[in-house]
Amino acid sequence: MKRFLKINFGVFIMAVGLYVFLIPQDLAVGGVTGLAMVVNNFFPIISVGLVMIIANIVLFILAFIVIGKDFGGYTIYSSLLLSGMIYLFEMVYPISQPLVDDLMINLIYGVIIQGIGMGIIFYENASTGGTDIIAKIITKFVNMEIGKALLLADFLIVMFAGISFGFTLGLYALLGVIVNAGVIDNVIAGLNKKMQLLIITDKTDEINEYIINEIQRGTTLYTGKGGFSGKEKVIISTIVSKREYIKIKQYSRAMDDNVFISIGFVNEVLGNYRIT
Repeated sequence: MKRFLKINFGVFIMAVGLYVFLIPQDLAVGGVTGLAMVVNNFFPIISVGLVMIIANIVLFILAFIVIGKDFGGYTIYSSLLLSGMIYLFEMVYPISQPLVDDLMINLIYGVIIQGIGMGIIFYENASTGGTDIIAKIITKFVNMEIGKALLLADFLIVMFAGISFGFTLGLYALLGVIVNAGVIDNVIAGLNKKMQLLIITDKTDEINEYIINEIQRGTTLYTGKGGFSGKEKVIISTIVSKREYIKIKQYSRAMDDNVFISIGFVNEVLGNYRIT
């Protein structure tokens, strides 16, 4: 349920960025959305949301076969939800012109808002279909960040956007794709980030047991020697979330006023570091 709610939240954020800022300004910043905007420009009778639904079906089977049922299932749900949200926005609150008459402002805000939503969705091992699927497949076989893979996948659509909406808008769209890639990678890195703690204390047993039994995290114990005092110490090493670090810090200071905690940020953790 937590994953489901996060995906819904990410899709909503993405839909707002697209509908409010990018689509009214004809900023086709890649993806099936950009392709749908190009098609809509040549055939105004066909809505952007409808084109997105049709175009995504082509890549769904590929997602199931190459990446797996879990990713494919959530991708179908997310893409249909995004298309449905944009179609609903079109019906409830039609926008014929940009809210702000400034191309750069629409580009920056639209791309950042959309990128945050996409980052949340990618982090939950899902996508909104289209070129997102292509980017995910690229990262499956090539050691590349998802944002940069998406940049490669969207480049061709940006070229068509330049032909459709003009060279200037095409350059803006290319800038948007580049910024979008950076936003996605930074959002995912931020969500992945964990904290590595090195704890030196006279209450080693108590704090170690608290981390294992209460926080439910694994620990590693090292033997060290104080450079000034010459005394041997047992150093506790563990990797936790930011919220868990606050609990450990409060407990450690309550147990030992002289506790020493060294904190480092870890961008990725492989393997299970929770006690199960």
